Amino acid sequence: MIAFTANYLFTPLERVQQPLLLVEDHVIVEAGSRVASEVPHGVRVVNFGDAVLAPGFVDIHIHGGAGHDVMEADADGLSAVEQLLFKHGVTSYFPTTVTAPLDKTWSALDRLANAIESASRCDESRKVRARPLGIHLEGPFISHARRGVHPPQNLLLPTLPAFDRFWQAARGHIRVMTIAPELEGAGEVIAEAARREVCVSLGHSNSDLNSARAAVAAGARHATHTFNAMRPLDHRDPGILAEVLTDSRLSADIIADGIHLDPTIVELFLKAKGVDGAVLITDAISATGMPDGRYRLGTFEVEVRNGRCLADGKLAGSVLTMDRAVRNVMHFAHWDLQQAIRLATLNPARVAGFTDRGKLEAGAVADFVVLSPSGEVRNTVIGGEVSEP
Repeated sequence: MIAFTANYLFTPLERVQQPLLLVEDHVIVEAGSRVASEVPHGVRVVNFGDAVLAPGFVDIHIHGGAGHDVMEADADGLSAVEQLLFKHGVTSYFPTTVTAPLDKTWSALDRLANAIESASRCDESRKVRARPLGIHLEGPFISHARRGVHPPQNLLLPTLPAFDRFWQAARGHIRVMTIAPELEGAGEVIAEAARREVCVSLGHSNSDLNSARAAVAAGARHATHTFNAMRPLDHRDPGILAEVLTDSRLSADIIADGIHLDPTIVELFLKAKGVDGAVLITDAISATGMPDGRYRLGTFEVEVRNGRCLADGKLAGSVLTMDRAVRNVMHFAHWDLQQAIRLATLNPARVAGFTDRGKLEAGAVADFVVLSPSGEVRNTVIGGEVSEP
């Protein structure tokens, strides 16, 4: 057993002063206050001083980093991505596909399934690497009109056989799927994906309001990078954004890098979805953590310059890190650290259907991040295993 202490702990629903976090066999045994509990005799104590302990960040939408794309990376490439994520406080992530030829997508899903199954068998190297928990299938069931940089020749109409082929290639590890609800066949696929406990996320869509509402009725419960690659909001024909912003049954995520959305729109989104319904993602690509240059996103190249990722003049992912996204929310919307942390921990874990991640309480996996009072990462702990900062 190990005891961790600091100045504060965010569960994140509660704020605990002078916390005592007891961990045994990679799981939290107790998360309380030193005022109410004593450190058990003989237990090793790790004191992080004036720091804040928070759940490890969870990124449900990430394409790569450290020069590697998750669809192309081998085990060494994924390890590099995971080490970069770890440095920025991410302990769990969902490698995200981009539309590509079917054979490439099936092969990528198989490799990612291998990585997820391998990560479930803890080894010593895992204490300095984020863990893949599931796959986010972004494309090919998206709108030609709002495809962004997804290759148009590889887009597909959603069908049950096509979805099942992806599901089989991923060996059931698809946990999030982005789909445009207005496409023919979308309702049937949404219902089947939801039945298989996939979080169906509305995105890359030119949907009107009625189609979006029908998708929610069929089982959709989230929205992908809200505002981006979506039909714009119109006051007489409000479309998909009206449903995303007003329906409490839908959670929704944003890329809070100050490039994909103006800071004022970030503030507006957070007022609409609130601390319960908002989620932060990075949509990070292989260029994250790297100098400006040309990098891969799926099967095509992206030019990165001054923090902007462009392909054919369109935004193509980001180089955002999750710790920066949390601090941006604090700056853009004037939220405190505890509120902002929830958008990167408990909320995305719930979206992906994990009840033992994104929170610090008895029974949860002992993944947490050690932050300065202003939100900079000082250390990241995987399964209660402390590494050098």
